[in-house]
Amino acid sequence: MNRGLVALVAFSLSLPYSRAQAQGLANVEVSSDSIRATIALPGGIGADLEIVFEDVFGLSLSAIGLSAHLVAPTDPSLLARLPNPQSVSLAGAFPVLVRVDPPSLGPLSFRGIAAISLHTNNLNFTAGCPLRLFKAPAGGTFQDITESIGMGSYRAGGTTGGFSELLIVSDLRAIDPLILDKFGRLQELLDATTALMPDSVVLQLQDRLDAALAAYSGGAPLAALAEIEAFSGEVRQYSGSYIPDVWRSARDLPNVAGELRAAAGTLRFSLNLKASSAL
Repeated sequence: MNRGLVALVAFSLSLPYSRAQAQGLANVEVSSDSIRATIALPGGIGADLEIVFEDVFGLSLSAIGLSAHLVAPTDPSLLARLPNPQSVSLAGAFPVLVRVDPPSLGPLSFRGIAAISLHTNNLNFTAGCPLRLFKAPAGGTFQDITESIGMGSYRAGGTTGGFSELLIVSDLRAIDPLILDKFGRLQELLDATTALMPDSVVLQLQDRLDAALAAYSGGAPLAALAEIEAFSGEVRQYSGSYIPDVWRSARDLPNVAGELRAAAGTLRFSLNLKASSAL
């Protein structure tokens, strides 16, 4: 492909879309490393959605397979996919399922993590706000991936090493069992991917995770937080060279580094909440 054509294609991908080109979306803008869109659904349900990549190739609206759909907050098949339906429920004022489902034969690939943020005026941020950003594989169980929340009227952000379905939910679970659950998820992920990393790297990461859990169990959430920060830093240090860090549409590569960093990121968020509540 000649340089002129490459430049033309890159320019066309960066242009904003003047009308909705995927279900539930409007004002889609694609740049070299991000995609932004307005969620516009019946009943005045809407939000600003942004996905930003560290390092991405082949990004376009068609390649990312992005859409948004209204769902019934009482849908039993959806509630059954929540980790604890007695304490976790859909946000009734924002009953929206965002689907990111790149076609398997598409060109999209990325390294590391993708940062996802949602901003909606349909929800309000308050002190002790229980609203969280959840993610699930297609048809699978939703899990908390929240790494930030804030006003505006409500903003939530998280990261991922792959793609799937997203919801904003109300999570009333107590903080301590939730933190232990996130420790368990990170341990399970590390256990499931040990064969893909050198033993020395696995042992180093395991030592950090063990130290973090010991600190937390000993009533020192700030020390646990520091160990999780170090865990994430080491994953990033070894990404690519010793830890697989690529996701692509064919779903044939495990983005181990991205998933480890994302799991550590949401654990870090919860540890911050715990540490803040202890002050």
